[in-house]
Amino acid sequence: MACFTASNHNFLVWMKQETLEISTKYDFWGLQLHYTEDKARKMGVVGWVKNTRQGTVTGQVQGPEDKVQEMKAWLTNVGSPSSRIDRTNFANEKEITKLEFTGFSTRY
Repeated sequence: MACFTASNHNFLVWMKQETLEISTKYDFWGLQLHYTEDKARKMGVVGWVKNTRQGTVTGQVQGPEDKVQEMKAWLTNVGSPSSRIDRTNFANEKEITKLEFTGFSTRY
């Protein structure tokens, strides 16, 4: 799990933070969650994702508002290679005063 350095973490705390919950219905052929994890780390957001028994991907994303919006767009329009995104829902989107996670991970 990648963690932010103290200087980056302090920088993020000064910015407006946002959190949201994800629920995405994918065609699972070729779906690999590590692409989502890598993309989140490159964008500078924290949180987690996991596959559900209902055939969806669920998770939570937190970080600077612009980066959270960028991650939403990627989850909605791009996703992992060889996957087809059928539906993406976001819930509980709100401002937060501090991050609840220190990195981005895949849960099992």
